[in-house]
Amino acid sequence: MFRPFLADDGAIIRLRVPGGHVAVSLLAEIVAIAGDFGAPMVQLTNRGNLQLRALPDPLPVDLVDRLMATGLLPSPDHERVRNIIAAPLNQRLRSTVRELDAAICADPALSALPGRFLWAVSDASGSVLSEPWDLALQLLDADRALVLAGDHAIEVTQANAVQAIVARAVAFLADRDAATIWNVRDLPSSASVFAGMHPHLASTTPALEPGPIGGHLVAGVPLGFLQDTHVQALTVVASHVTITPWRSIVVEDGNGATAGLRAGGFAVTSQSPWARLSACVGAPSCRRTSSPTIELAQSAAMLMPAAGPRVHVVGCERSCGQPASPHVSIVAPTTVQHLLEAMAIA
Repeated sequence: MFRPFLADDGAIIRLRVPGGHVAVSLLAEIVAIAGDFGAPMVQLTNRGNLQLRALPDPLPVDLVDRLMATGLLPSPDHERVRNIIAAPLNQRLRSTVRELDAAICADPALSALPGRFLWAVSDASGSVLSEPWDLALQLLDADRALVLAGDHAIEVTQANAVQAIVARAVAFLADRDAATIWNVRDLPSSASVFAGMHPHLASTTPALEPGPIGGHLVAGVPLGFLQDTHVQALTVVASHVTITPWRSIVVEDGNGATAGLRAGGFAVTSQSPWARLSACVGAPSCRRTSSPTIELAQSAAMLMPAAGPRVHVVGCERSCGQPASPHVSIVAPTTVQHLLEAMAIA
């Protein structure tokens, strides 16, 4: 947070919410802060983080004080490396996420991890393991867990799981002999981070789509832009929610709240165009493109073909914000018609 990225529309900061579980009142405060100092919305990232943009540079003291008061910055030195995604439907993982976050913050050495480093915590279902994590814990049952690194794994007891995965992160730092090594997947198989592990292909499940699942509701946030109207709708139905890596929010026992959340602007069925349409921020916020990707995506959403692949609209070949799941990238569309024609071809 204390090293904001400067875009054409101002400074950008990210707040980490390890595991995604958060009070709705806290989301309301962050959206209010965003509106008071910058763009009146909070972006949900594909790591389940919260991004505020169009902020003043340098950051005003009042802004920093209000963000510190949220409690989301327990260790400023470790803020960029607290990227932890977790299976959003499993409440039992939350204590493991809290333990892992505390362990990361307690180790000064881990503040040197690259900001691109991603931790994952899953249950036996393999949820979130389809994302591009570096190290993962997969809790198999009441006693056993796997520590995963790339396509390798080692079984540990749940009691030692957090200690074991943190030790692998320390090994990654020892293996990382160049600033260009950002992720575990960039290392050779002989690296010490894989020591003692056996080849293992992680079991995975697809990203959650908007709609009911059991008694819960997955509410998609169009283009990942969480606004005051969304938070107001959430306040009526829940005190806490879980942010997913798929720009959606899980409302526990929220199956009966579909109508209210739809009225609040959420996508609440898998048939919604927002269930398969995403975009980078594009122009005028990004200097790398002249394509107004957000504006075009918003205009095209209700005109999209009824069926087709997941589409990510981007302003350039960098494809920022692209989902990990299979998708088609449409690069630098110039008009709504151009975008719709590219979707039809895809």
